[in-house]
Amino acid sequence: MLEIRVAESDIELARYAGVVARVVPQAALTVPELKEVAGKEELVHMVASLDGASAGAGFCVKDPRMQARRGAFAKVGVLPECRNRGAGSALYEAVSSWARDRRVELFDTNVGEDDGESLAWVQRRGFRETSRELRVELDLRAIEAPAIDPPPDVEIMSWAAKPGLARGIYDVACEAYPDVPGYEEDEMLSFDAWLRQDMQGPGDRAEATFVALAGDEVVGYAKFSLSKAQPGVAYHDMTGVKRAWRGRGVAGALKRAEIAWAKEAGYERLSTTNEQRNDPIRRLNKRLGYRPAPGRIFLRGPLAP
Repeated sequence: MLEIRVAESDIELARYAGVVARVVPQAALTVPELKEVAGKEELVHMVASLDGASAGAGFCVKDPRMQARRGAFAKVGVLPECRNRGAGSALYEAVSSWARDRRVELFDTNVGEDDGESLAWVQRRGFRETSRELRVELDLRAIEAPAIDPPPDVEIMSWAAKPGLARGIYDVACEAYPDVPGYEEDEMLSFDAWLRQDMQGPGDRAEATFVALAGDEVVGYAKFSLSKAQPGVAYHDMTGVKRAWRGRGVAGALKRAEIAWAKEAGYERLSTTNEQRNDPIRRLNKRLGYRPAPGRIFLRGPLAP
């Protein structure tokens, strides 16, 4: 018997987390982290069961940045041994029903570029590719911590060392977000919404966020996204520099500060994805020793009929 349930209790969220850890391990979160995310955003977690055993998971978040186009991000995953038994289609219909009740008209999603089966599944349902992100990783066990070496008159520090810099970091984000290829359509959040959603989530830590200061001006920042479900891996979340300061080595210094912090903190690997048109950050990652790993394909498509 196939059953779809909204994951709200700790037991159901644990089942959801167990499926995600197998199907999309880079998105794995603990139950407390899932609950914290749910408290900050308009979203739903769903679990599919076959004969009482976990078979798949579905997720949809109504991101305010997609409000103008009435979009939402949705993702469905099914355990390999449970595929072709209707769980994926049932989850797609369930998240579509949830989204339709909230006036959503289109879904954005992504699949691994090495997952041809999932790509074919979403394409059969009318999804079409919008962009690609290339993944690279750095093995911290194989390197020494780099010198941060910021450009002249620029100081790199953690946000934890100077908590009052939030407004300055937001000013950088307002310039950097629209310039990220593939995200041009997204609306910029208000300061309070950005702070809550992008800087104070369960994976965000002030000591793992680094700020570039030129005098009293914040000219760049870089941050990790961390999860207790993946204690050995730190994910680069955002690296942004004000337009007037680009090309001076600010982003490189911020990245080196992240690498040094992560190595000292005991992380084994760093991982990041960048839109394939984002040449400056891709060249920087290559210089820093990051090596290619399977990326992901972003697609846009309809809700289930």
